[in-house]
Amino acid sequence: MGTSLIVREYDPSWVQLFQQLRGFVLPVLSDFVVTIEHVGSTSVPGLAAKPIVDIDVVVSTQSDVLKAFQRLATIGYVHEGDLGTTGREAFIPPVDVTWHHLYVCTMENSEYKRHILFRDYLRNHPEDTKQYGDLKLELAQRFQNDRLAYTNAKGDFVREILQRAGWK
Repeated sequence: MGTSLIVREYDPSWVQLFQQLRGFVLPVLSDFVVTIEHVGSTSVPGLAAKPIVDIDVVVSTQSDVLKAFQRLATIGYVHEGDLGTTGREAFIPPVDVTWHHLYVCTMENSEYKRHILFRDYLRNHPEDTKQYGDLKLELAQRFQNDRLAYTNAKGDFVREILQRAGWK
């Protein structure tokens, strides 16, 4: 159980919010970051989503991940640990910044690769995007106070999409 689950129809302003957040973190990471990617459902045009932008900050080495901890702390981010996903570190945003999910990992991180594969597949398959969005809206109604049940209920669909996209 937790707070009420909200899934909304796609909002094009999510792209602008990502750009703002990217612009906020880039100055402290620019000398070693490889890429900063908008991932998750808010990154797929037309896809219903929880209105929380997900960001993967990708660096070259594990020592750069550690450097990112220090740099992000200077602008108010708090390191949360890997939250059960080895090699991908999560951060709580500063209190005066719109809530979002920020992760730092290397290019070889499997969760990062999965994020990109899933996002790019959905961006190129609008019929699957529509089906996934409809499923998410229905599940958010059914499990509005149970995020874990919501996540578990969409698991088969996500695995199917990843398989179609070539995930091993």
